[in-house]
Amino acid sequence: MQPDAHTIAEHTLDVGHKHQLYIQDWGNKKAKHPLIFLHGGPGSQSKDKHKTPFDPTTQRVIFFDQRGCGRSTPLGRWHHNTIQELAADITKIADFLGIDQFILTGASWGSCLALYYALSAPSRVKALVISAVFTGSQAEIDWHDKGLFQSHFPEAWDRYVATVPKVFRDNPSEYHFKTALQSTNARAAAQSAHAYTELELSALSLDDTFYPINPDDFEPSGAQIEMRYFSKRCFLPDRYILKNAGKLKMPVYIIHGRYDMVCPPATAYALSKSIPKAQLTWVISGHRAEHETVTAQRLIYRQVTS
Repeated sequence: MQPDAHTIAEHTLDVGHKHQLYIQDWGNKKAKHPLIFLHGGPGSQSKDKHKTPFDPTTQRVIFFDQRGCGRSTPLGRWHHNTIQELAADITKIADFLGIDQFILTGASWGSCLALYYALSAPSRVKALVISAVFTGSQAEIDWHDKGLFQSHFPEAWDRYVATVPKVFRDNPSEYHFKTALQSTNARAAAQSAHAYTELELSALSLDDTFYPINPDDFEPSGAQIEMRYFSKRCFLPDRYILKNAGKLKMPVYIIHGRYDMVCPPATAYALSKSIPKAQLTWVISGHRAEHETVTAQRLIYRQVTS
């Protein structure tokens, strides 16, 4: 993410254990209810396109790159990189900027981190706005890593299976996780991270667009962070968020694509049924934030920040 005409300030915040976070304070400094945006991944970063649903003339949004990601340093660092530490970083950022209470928003992995933070520090969260919902359960991870979506993307799964030795073809993710996270051969580790990323990208869009990544241009560190988180079930007990969602007392706005093949819609529905003040909006979309998702986000952001 680059600064633009609406950027209030850029910061680098030391959060300990050699992690330095990149922060961009953006929009209207005088906005009544600031938002903190949580990017997806784990292992991705805040991007310029993430500004699209927001109105910089009336809203203030805090963007940052999570540990080991994007413009935060050191890039790809796994040490002291857990959901508990990422949640603590949110509080550190808010305190650094003098923000007592805020609206927390994020999609995909960002929704998981937002939900976990709201359970951990409910007094800081005025409302949650989450989309492409992911809660970190083993069933959701298996949906992707074990190819349970292959009825809709059989060719993507076949491409993935073809990247592993025959002995691993019943469980290709076992091979790729072990290689990407444990191999001392940097090239082999990068190849496994690349294969895993291409599997994920193949199922993102409603319009079925998939463009292969040139391996020579591929930076594996983000995928390796994601694979580490998923191998540890996001450092959470199984179904932790779903089991505790009833404790969330703030308004929770959920936007989910009917045709999301990365994060199953059934999870968003189950979550909405568990939260007392949940509002679920279905959109005709895949996992990626397509037109209807952005439209719904704009309407909700306008409502919660007014």
